[in-house]
Amino acid sequence: MVATGTLVTLVVAALASLFMAWSIGAGSSGSTPFAPAVGANAISVMRAGFIVGVLGLSGAVLQGANVTEAVGTELVVGSVLTATASTVALLVAAALVAIGVFAGYPIATAFTVTGAVVGVGLANGGGPAIAKYQEILALWVLTPFVGGGIAYGTARFLRNDSVPERVAVPALGGLIGLLVANIRFAALGGEGGRSLAEVGAASTPAIVLPVVGVDLGVAAVTGLFIVASFAIVRREIQIDAARGQRRFLLALGGLVAFSAGGSQVGLAIGPLVPLLDAVAVPLPALLVGGGIGLLVGSWTGAPRMIKAISQDYSSLGPRRSIAAMIPSFAIAQAAVAFGIPVSFNEIIVSAIIGSGYAAGGAGVSREKMLKTVLAWVGSLALAFGLAYAGFLAVDAVLSV
Repeated sequence: MVATGTLVTLVVAALASLFMAWSIGAGSSGSTPFAPAVGANAISVMRAGFIVGVLGLSGAVLQGANVTEAVGTELVVGSVLTATASTVALLVAAALVAIGVFAGYPIATAFTVTGAVVGVGLANGGGPAIAKYQEILALWVLTPFVGGGIAYGTARFLRNDSVPERVAVPALGGLIGLLVANIRFAALGGEGGRSLAEVGAASTPAIVLPVVGVDLGVAAVTGLFIVASFAIVRREIQIDAARGQRRFLLALGGLVAFSAGGSQVGLAIGPLVPLLDAVAVPLPALLVGGGIGLLVGSWTGAPRMIKAISQDYSSLGPRRSIAAMIPSFAIAQAAVAFGIPVSFNEIIVSAIIGSGYAAGGAGVSREKMLKTVLAWVGSLALAFGLAYAGFLAVDAVLSV
């Protein structure tokens, strides 16, 4: 039996987690995936908020386990995420993200949650997980350069008059087919999940090429995805180039929205993972609950942030929007695969800026960029400090 006091604390922690999920759905996971598509007038703001919520829920259930377990068990050394600690961390992080939503500035959710969880963990006697911090810091620092650089190069490629549009856009479609075939789904089983290519090749004998270590069956299925994606996008472009670009952009937005659910749900429910044994709640059920929180946040709060991101950072056309979404999808899936909490605001804002500079920096607001970077750094430090002090204060009151 769970003691009454502990049960009450667990309920408060669960409510805090739902509030965090709502804040994330209204902020990063709900606003960023379709922001470039809205900026390119490929979809309305309200419709984008609806679709991103549904896809985010799907991603949370099918891909959310890796990041969820990392946030819950790998950010601090020791079993220090008690019900009280988790509640404080979630309330601090959710409050900061919610402030960002209503103020119109994209607060990096991964920064606030990571800072808050580490803050309460260290305050409760845990040790720093240095190796994990190095992985997280590397991804956070590289994201603006890698994402922005790839977006810049892709936009320049699409603007190159020597490469026909009927070739350039389908080629990028083939690249997306390659990525989709090899992203991993925890729901498909295996340690760390399995990819669609691995599932498709499971019925054939494993033949691994020496040196490169590539399974021929997986390579064959991947090739089919590439060819099919190329052919579908090429057909759309040949029928109507403008409509084909918009449809490809919407497909990319859907993939990023799905990836957002797989990554961001872990930020909301990860701190609850150490508490699951006490209440006998399976992780899949927790993922569904977190995904529903993301969905409600996307439907009720995301439109405001979608409008802010799509209009304030860069005046995007379909080409630059496509260029922004491709690295966003790739980086998001890499983060999900390695179980690293990642900020979708950082990913997509960097990509939008990179694609904007491909056209000479047209429409890029440098003032907005500076304020956003300061908000990212400040949110990490503020979340850590508030969570650390908040836990010590709550623990002192409860100990009286």
